[in-house]
Amino acid sequence: MPLRLIFMGTPEFAVPTLLQLVAHGHEIAAVYSREARPAGRGMKLQPSPVAREAQRLGLPVLTPKTLKTPEALLEFQSFVPDAAIVVAYGMILPQAILGAPRYGCYNLHASLLPRWRGAAPINRAIMAGDAESGVMVMKMDAGLDTGEVALAERITITDAMTASDLHDALAPLGADLMVRAMASLSRDGLQLTKQSEQGVTYAAKIDKTEARIDWNRPARDVLRHIHGLSPFPGAWCEMPVDGEPVRVKLLRCELAEGAGSPGSLLDDRLTVACGEGAIRILELQRAGKPPMKAGAFLNGTPLTPPLRLV
Repeated sequence: MPLRLIFMGTPEFAVPTLLQLVAHGHEIAAVYSREARPAGRGMKLQPSPVAREAQRLGLPVLTPKTLKTPEALLEFQSFVPDAAIVVAYGMILPQAILGAPRYGCYNLHASLLPRWRGAAPINRAIMAGDAESGVMVMKMDAGLDTGEVALAERITITDAMTASDLHDALAPLGADLMVRAMASLSRDGLQLTKQSEQGVTYAAKIDKTEARIDWNRPARDVLRHIHGLSPFPGAWCEMPVDGEPVRVKLLRCELAEGAGSPGSLLDDRLTVACGEGAIRILELQRAGKPPMKAGAFLNGTPLTPPLRLV
């Protein structure tokens, strides 16, 4: 039986879930998203990916600055939802909103809870060297990602995965999971399990001060740092180009053979020594330039030992 839903989401990660809920016949009474923000060369106001897709589907879109006022609650209640679906909405839901839908509010979270509660679970899982990640459907409560879990799917994190790769793998997996959860909910068959009190970690929002690469760390730690911040904000270092230090973001790399002083180039293929072992840079980006494969970069900017990256 189709449900009457409110959908709350903002970035591209949430779009597949919205589309799948619509495709499976659920009635989307309203879509809540964050307000339009300036973007692009002209810095014109641009709707969020979710708002843009909802408008294309002809769904009503709301972008309130707060949900804490009596007016916001009345407007939310006026849609008489069976449930609210929350996917990377970016705003805390007060208790009055959480209790408004008939069956409650359900969040799609991109981690294996209780590990990586919070804002940046995809980045943190890679940066920490985790062997796996996943998505979970959770019934929301007043805590930070502390609600009871309904369904989960797992995925292996390889050393080749960037945050972008993991994001793109989890988004459709999560959309399918939420559709399954709503099908069970519509039959009164959705079972909930309390989260473990063991293994709780928090995925703090990524700070740009974390982005500089520390070549003194072991090679695998450096690789996971680079991949966990790719493409945004992008882990960076300074390269000597024409005798001047140039800031360059490193977007993709692989483990490589070799050893030397941390940060030093070991060959003409952008193999760089770390505190233990080495990595080879595969993709990078200079400020104001598009991302480039290492080979294309080296064609225009050949770098050879004994240059050092800092």
